[in-house]
Amino acid sequence: MLAETIKNFVSRLFAAPAKGPLRLPRDKHGIDRRNVSRHAIKVCEVLHQHGYAAYIVGGAVRDLIVGLQPKDFDVATNATPEQIRPLFRRARIIGRRFQLVHVVFGQEIIETSTFRAPSSAGQETDEYGRILRDNTFGTHEEDAVRRDFTVNALYYDPIKEEVIDFHNGVSDLRKRIVRMIGDPETRYREDPVRMLRAVRFAAKLNATIDPATKEPIRKLASLIENVPASRLFDEMLKLLTCGHAMDCLRMLRTAGLHQGLLPLIDLIFEESGGEQFVELALERTDARVRAAKTVSPSFLFAALLWKLVDKRWQQTMAAGEHSLQALTQAADSVMEEQTRKLAIQRRYQSDMREIWFMQPRFERASGKAVWRMLDQPRFRAAVDFLQLRAEAHEVDSVQAQWWMDLANADDGQRAEMIEAHMQQSRQQRGSNGPARRRRRPRRKPGQEEGGAANPAQG
Repeated sequence: MLAETIKNFVSRLFAAPAKGPLRLPRDKHGIDRRNVSRHAIKVCEVLHQHGYAAYIVGGAVRDLIVGLQPKDFDVATNATPEQIRPLFRRARIIGRRFQLVHVVFGQEIIETSTFRAPSSAGQETDEYGRILRDNTFGTHEEDAVRRDFTVNALYYDPIKEEVIDFHNGVSDLRKRIVRMIGDPETRYREDPVRMLRAVRFAAKLNATIDPATKEPIRKLASLIENVPASRLFDEMLKLLTCGHAMDCLRMLRTAGLHQGLLPLIDLIFEESGGEQFVELALERTDARVRAAKTVSPSFLFAALLWKLVDKRWQQTMAAGEHSLQALTQAADSVMEEQTRKLAIQRRYQSDMREIWFMQPRFERASGKAVWRMLDQPRFRAAVDFLQLRAEAHEVDSVQAQWWMDLANADDGQRAEMIEAHMQQSRQQRGSNGPARRRRRPRRKPGQEEGGAANPAQG
């Protein structure tokens, strides 16, 4: 069995380059050129005009074939970064591990990379096999071998409108199979983030991971801890904003990969309603992704960690701590535990705390306090979070809707709403108990009611 697997792997690895890649015309791949970024097409055209080969590559080609709208477009070429940069008015070379060029068109950046050579014994790696520095350029065929999954080793020529496929990636894409190019264990050791990418592509494409590609993941899951925190955070955001966030989360747990990303998620799912709350939050995120709306990382992580924060908040208050101080302690403890593995950026941590700390204020705010809350930068995010809590039956849905209506109103409507709300509150207090007594003059220190000195203090 092992010998047969090795034989199949070797045949797949070397068969395509020997015969040449598949070249699929438009009627075979189905990509509509009108759905391709005009700036990416422009980069390819300019490089062609100067005698270089250039293709739109990777995830954009994959998504276009299956009918998804790519988030961004990358270009691969045989031109070096130093040859690319002078051809464009706004272009800069970036990267340490592998240099590439960012060509800037207004708000859109076309990431343009030079064909890479396959990994070699001379590359700088850490003790686990992760490549640390790699600026070795190669041929088109070598670049295809170097890419991680067959569904990502696809090249689209926008001039000829053909897809170049070296590793039967179009076939795997249509069969919904995520398959590693090369030996999976070696490729995961070179870059452990590939394990996360396998999960993301499987969830996003409603695909299965090829058994040989899937087999080493659980054994190598701990290698995720060797990846720089900033890169892990970026990859985690991609997982949670791919449009299938809950599927990704479940697959991460099944593979044991969550321990290097969201180590608290097991505790959260054990809480009453914890999994349901996370699922509600991620369903909302998926809906925003499908509607091409922005997604706030702060809101996303605030929702993921809320159930644990809420539990510790209630426990600390039960021990006699003041509500706000208890919430501060709960937030700090959960954040500290989470960021030991996944370093959530400080600006997101600050926003998460604001969202959490506004929650108790919604229940007791009145008059001027409401106006002050409206001025808070994270007010709208906090109201959205209150709506999520109402959907999870944590808070009153009528109250949550009032705050949402207030957030959507203009200043004139807000003044009327706040006045009506205060009037209703006064009426409720009047019907539920004795009328509030007139406030008495503040007594001076050492003086009892009626103006007499307090003997105990005198």
